Amino acid sequence: MQHPANGQSPQYPTSLGTSDADTITLLGHDLAGELMGRVGFGELALWLVTQRRPEPGEVRVFEAVLVALADHGFTPTALAARLTYLSAPDSVQGALAAGLLGGGSRFLGVTEDCGAFLHEALTAHEGRLPGDTDDAGWDRLALETVRAARAERRLVPGLGHPVHKIRDPRTPVLLAIAEENGHKGPHLRLFEAVGRVHPQVLGRTLPLNGAGVCGAALADLGLPIGLLRGFALLARTAGLLGHLAEEQRSPLGMDVYLSVDRNARYVAPPGD
Repeated sequence: MQHPANGQSPQYPTSLGTSDADTITLLGHDLAGELMGRVGFGELALWLVTQRRPEPGEVRVFEAVLVALADHGFTPTALAARLTYLSAPDSVQGALAAGLLGGGSRFLGVTEDCGAFLHEALTAHEGRLPGDTDDAGWDRLALETVRAARAERRLVPGLGHPVHKIRDPRTPVLLAIAEENGHKGPHLRLFEAVGRVHPQVLGRTLPLNGAGVCGAALADLGLPIGLLRGFALLARTAGLLGHLAEEQRSPLGMDVYLSVDRNARYVAPPGD
C-alpha cells in the first residue's frame, strides 16, 4: 500500500489485472483482444507468477509437471473431496477445498519439500557448483548432502514411493523433457545425483519419485520455492474436478462411508 499524501486516497498497486467499463487488462495486455484464444492456461499461470511471458520450452516443462501431478487415483485428497461432496452436494467449492487442504507433507507437499531441500544445498555451495556435464562433481555434492541429512536425522525428500518401488515412471520422462527444452538445471542435476549416490549412505536403493522431480523442475524454472506447493495444488485441482464429475455420474462416496461405518469396531478406552 502506498500511503496517501495531501489528503489523497490510498493506492493499492498491482501488476496483475484491472478493469474498467469496457476493457479487462491482464499482465499489461487486453484480455479479450490479446490473450483469450491465444494463450494457454499453463502459460498464463506461469506468466502470472513470474510477471514475464515464458518461452515455449518453459511452458512445456511446466505443463508436464502439471500433468504429472494432476491425479493419482483414490488418494486421501480425492476421498476427502468425494466425501465432502457426499455431505454437501450443494457446495462444489467446499469439496474442492477439502481435497486441496489435504495437500501436505505426505501428499503433494513433497514437491515443495524436495525443491526446498535441493535449493538449500545449492545455496550453501553457491559459486562452487559442478559444471553441467560433471557427473562426478554432482555425485560428490549429492553424497555430502545426503550424508548431512542423515546426520541430522532428516528425511531426503523425493526418495521412495508407496507404489512405485523400483522406478517412478514420471521421473525419467520429466528429466528428458527438461533436457530437451534446455531447462535441466542444477536442481534436477543434483536430484539425479541423489538418486545415484543415496544407497551408499542409506544402505538401500529407493526410486526418485515424481513429486520430487516435479519440485526440482519447478525450481529450475526459477519459481519461488515457497510457492512450489501451490503449483502442485493447481495441478491437483484438475484431478479433483475429475473426481467430483465422476462422483456426480457414478457416486461411490456413500459406499465408502457405509463400508467404514458398518465395519467399525468399538474398542473400550484404555483404563476402562
